[in-house]
Amino acid sequence: MKAALLPDRGVVKVSGDDARNFLNGLLTSDIGEVTPASPRFAALLTPQGKIILDAIVAEAPAADGGGFFLDLPKALAKTCVDRFGFYKLRAKVAVEDLSAALGVMAAWEGDGATEYGLGYRDPRLPALGLRIILPPDLAAAAAADLGAVLVPPAAFEAHRIALGAPRGGLDFSYGDAFPHEADMDQLHGVDFDKGCFVGQEVVSRMQHRGNARTRIVPVTYDGFAPEAGAAVTAAEKSVGIFGSSADGRALALLRLDRAEDALAAGQPLVAGAATLRLVKPDWIRFKFPGEREPA
Repeated sequence: MKAALLPDRGVVKVSGDDARNFLNGLLTSDIGEVTPASPRFAALLTPQGKIILDAIVAEAPAADGGGFFLDLPKALAKTCVDRFGFYKLRAKVAVEDLSAALGVMAAWEGDGATEYGLGYRDPRLPALGLRIILPPDLAAAAAADLGAVLVPPAAFEAHRIALGAPRGGLDFSYGDAFPHEADMDQLHGVDFDKGCFVGQEVVSRMQHRGNARTRIVPVTYDGFAPEAGAAVTAAEKSVGIFGSSADGRALALLRLDRAEDALAAGQPLVAGAATLRLVKPDWIRFKFPGEREPA
């Protein structure tokens, strides 16, 4: 088993009598279903349906004080606090940025438990493993408790990329991407039955019309990786943007129809000096370029 402290992750706590209903009215997943044993992946959207931030929402047991902890990009912790403050009105909730005291550790390729911090399974994909919110100076002790080897965060990045799980800020831009484009509908990040949340009308329309033309998809490449943000082209026409990469695997934000046309015409997808090959993981349910029918 491997474990890594993730320096880019922060923690925001939401507590109080109205905390569950407050979060449920804002976020894309059903927070009413969150328990200490069942976290949710969710996003806060603009009214136009674009992702402001995404987070894993975990609940602490009542014996440990309760409350909801958002495992989110550290750079967006203040944005989260400010946005929640805007929506708070008279709700009985307290919102705290705990990123200065708490960090997030990921553990994968095995199973285990630790009494250090707040542990929960990554709700996006089982293979992403466990997450633990804890003071960073306890990371080594928690890894030992899990029976895991503490490795650099780049090892988890390579694991995430190999699984095809997007990372905001690298694979898509916050404030500019819809949940479908970031594959949140595929990774259990949107509940289409729960009712209203901010941006819900736009996201539901995309779901029912099935018109998400742009998606993040996994790719492979040989040789040196292009830089994140490099243009992906086919026959010198724009197809998308290259994202994060490691060890010959990468993610790319592509116009699916243009990628489909390029493949049908035998035109390679190129980013920088690298030729890209699309790879469909088993969790993707939308029609993949080169397929006749959805899997």
